[in-house]
Amino acid sequence: MTVNIELNKQARLSQHLASPSEAALGHLSELNGSRLSPHFTLGELCKTSVNSLDGNIPSHVDIENLKRLCPWLEDLRFTYNSLYCLKPGEDYETSKNVEPIIITSGYRSPEVNRCVGGAYSSNHLTGCAVDIRCTGVEQAIRYAAILLDMADDRQEDFDELLIERNRKGHYWVHFAVRPKDNRRKVLLIDKR
Repeated sequence: MTVNIELNKQARLSQHLASPSEAALGHLSELNGSRLSPHFTLGELCKTSVNSLDGNIPSHVDIENLKRLCPWLEDLRFTYNSLYCLKPGEDYETSKNVEPIIITSGYRSPEVNRCVGGAYSSNHLTGCAVDIRCTGVEQAIRYAAILLDMADDRQEDFDELLIERNRKGHYWVHFAVRPKDNRRKVLLIDKR
């Protein structure tokens, strides 16, 4: 499924992987509401807790990369809820039992990536990666298994599928899809 977003016509996002224009920075709130897919917005995939001078605004290329991730995220949301949250006969679209997929990190500008200690070659820098919050290791494993099955069913590759854990014991799934040269790298990373 292809979903197109319409950006404010006055917002001039950089065509390159450079800092955004002042016009783009001025229209950040309007960009935040732009839908990349039925359940994911541009703002959600660019949110950060870091106050950066560049506003963490992606280029058009970065947005296309984020859009490439959305079908995977939509299918993950549907499959996870169908398997683990919905009661028999419940409708996915109307049920109150549907759990969202929560993105804790998506696109990162170079400044934001530096501030959060991201790798210098991180897929987040190009909008090719998201970190998905998990309630624990069990949910992380279920998300990872669903994403692996999806890759096999679609006969499409991803670049990275990492189950990560920080020193505080919080888990997340890092998932990346590049436009080409995907490596299908699968790892468990424990940062104790």
